[in-house]
Amino acid sequence: MLNKSKRPYSMLFLVPYFFISLNSYAGTCTLHITRTACPGMEKDSYAKCGGNASCDENKKTGSAESCAKAALEACDNVAARQKQTKSKEIKADFDGKPLEGGKNFCDPNRPDFNKC
Repeated sequence: MLNKSKRPYSMLFLVPYFFISLNSYAGTCTLHITRTACPGMEKDSYAKCGGNASCDENKKTGSAESCAKAALEACDNVAARQKQTKSKEIKADFDGKPLEGGKNFCDPNRPDFNKC
């Protein structure tokens, strides 16, 4: 009978551990995005940043490596926007620390840039 009464209390120690372990795997990835618009297309190009050329986008990622991957993927300039956005510069921070020395993850010579 004594064993049964201890079980609910032992679960109390496991619950905080579960939430702590969940939080330890997720970090904050901040993408610092700056777009260069095609001439006369500033309104359309900057729409994703609330009308500004630059903005930050936060993502939950599990590591600095997955944050860097998200930065590379965000460089894509899809066909529908190639006449609006000339190019992008994307830098990334993981948990407040710049990735790869604060480099621009978007190669300026990408085939989907400079299509205005």
